Formats: sequence, C-alpha cells, structure tokens
Amino acid sequence: MSERGMKRINLALQGGGSHGALTWGVLDRLLEDPRLEIAEISGTSAGAMNAVVLADGYERGGRDGARQALAAFWRAISRASLFSPMQRSPVDRALGRWSLDNSPGYLLAESMSRLFSPYQLNPMGVNPLRRVLEAQVNFDNVNRCRQIAVHVTATHVRTGRARVFSRGGVTLDAVIASACLPQLFPAVEIEGEHYWDGGFSANPALMPLVTSDESPDIVIVQINPILREECPMSAREIINRVNEISFNTALIKELRTIALMQQVVAEKGVDLGAAGKTHIHLIHADTEVQDLAASSKMNAEWGYLEMLFQRGRSWADTWLAAHFDKIGHESSFDLEKFFDDSVQAPGGRR
Repeated sequence: MSERGMKRINLALQGGGSHGALTWGVLDRLLEDPRLEIAEISGTSAGAMNAVVLADGYERGGRDGARQALAAFWRAISRASLFSPMQRSPVDRALGRWSLDNSPGYLLAESMSRLFSPYQLNPMGVNPLRRVLEAQVNFDNVNRCRQIAVHVTATHVRTGRARVFSRGGVTLDAVIASACLPQLFPAVEIEGEHYWDGGFSANPALMPLVTSDESPDIVIVQINPILREECPMSAREIINRVNEISFNTALIKELRTIALMQQVVAEKGVDLGAAGKTHIHLIHADTEVQDLAASSKMNAEWGYLEMLFQRGRSWADTWLAAHFDKIGHESSFDLEKFFDDSVQAPGGRR
C-alpha cells in the first residue's frame, strides 16, 4: 500500500502489434481507478510503446495526462497506417473481418520477406513507428518520471539473450529495437550491438518486477493467447499458432521460474526476499482473442483499434471486480494449477 492508501502494482505488458490496443484499453481502465497506483512497468514491443507513452504522459499531467497521451499515440498510429500497402481486402471489409489474410499487400510483403532480407528490401531501415514515437514521446520525461519506472526489453542478436533498458537508458532506439521484427526491419544498433524484437527473449521481462521493492504485485496484460482448443490445419492457421507459441514461450519460462521460487519458499522456508513474495495477476481472456488472426496485428484502422480498446477496458473491468481485494495479499492467478493443467491432455491424460 502507498502512503495515500492506494494499492501499488507493477505492470508487465506483452507485445503484439496493433493488438497492443487491447493493452491501451486495460491501461485506460486501471488509470481511471483512484484506488490503484502504478509503480513500475516492464514492456516489450507494443507493450514497450504503451509503457513509454504512459510514463511520458504521467510525468506531464498525472493519470489524466497518461490516458490522453495513450489515446493520442494510438490515433497517430492509425493515421500513419493510412499510407500502408497492407490494407483489408474488399471482401473482408464487406464481411466485417479485420484480418489481413486476404490482403494483396500483406500477402506480397509476407512472400517477399521469405525471399529477401530487410537489408535488401529496406536498406535505409525506414520505420514509420520511429516517426510516430519521435513526435509523441519525450524520452527525457520517461527517464525523469519518479512515480513510474519503465523497463524495455530487446533481444541481443549476437547472444539471443534479453537486454532490459531501464530508467536512464530508455531511449527511442531501445523502444524501436524492442519492436524490431527481423523479417521487416534491419537490426537496431545500440552501443555497437544489434537488437531485434524483445518478444523472442522476454515478452515481457518479469524479473525486473520480481526483484522490485516497489510492489509485490505483478499484473500481466497478456494479448497473445496461450490456449487454442483446435489443432491448426491450414497453412495460415499453422503460421498463426507458431507465432503465438513463439511469443509466449519466454513468458511461460519466467512464470515457471517464479512458481519454482515460490515452491522453494513454501517447502524449504528459504528467504528469497522480494522474489519469494511475488503475487501474480493476469488480465487476459483467451476466448476473446480466438477471433484475432495474427495478420490483424498489422491492421491499425481506427475502427479496429477502438474495438480492441473497448475489449481491453472490459477485461480490466472484469478483473478488478473479481480480484481487486487480492492485490497486496495474494495472487489471483494460480501458477501451480496453470502448470499442472498445461501438461494434461483432455480427459486428464498426460
């Protein structure tokens, strides 16, 4: 609890392209709640963008400033996408589908990325996200903000390990690196080293929050579904599922580590400090992301972003109603049950 009686939480924000608008909705609802205070945020890719935009807005105008900054950022993302060749097909528009699976521009870009590297197709490293972030975010404010500490994760290409950029080192390049998909953009060079999307190594990084003394509560906003009830059969479905698994693997490994630490504390009585007292919470709805195709992560039409925003607000509202009282006292996400269920087949078979 803070000195003013508010509950303090740390946030862990996943990446996922325009699906990060789900996280925008969650953040808007959490910022609206006067009972909560955000202490630290760890973000990857779109999660990193949400994190720096929030911190910059908070430094300029408190929680209302943060909400306004997030809305302005996502509006700017949508405006920038108007010039993208990856647009929905006429059939998908007529049927109200947000997927780009039938988009000629998307299919062409996907095919070209399998034949040519971004060093051939995009040698100047042009990235429209850089222009949007430059216009929307004051990184001096992000690093100066004392109320909210931000951690941004990128993947070190040479070693494959995660690098976390924290207060004082959160830069435009760090955020662009955190969102650098290697099929689309050349690696981002920082201090003589090259970096790709942080989702390959930590999506998002939990350890900076586990070791934090600011709050024992980590609220993970997960926008990539862990579960799929049906086995993918088509080529497109297989590609989508491989992407989902790839970008959840690092998170699942870190959750496993936390579960093991908590088991050691419970069974051996070992004092692991803050790391052994972590409360894990998860804001997510598997059923509500089943209809979101992987290709729609590249769709930033305003109507789509608004729909995702409202869905994210609904997630947060439901979670607060069910679990607010547990914040500061216990986890609302059962890690032991999650890992036990994850190795069970339907009907209880292993």
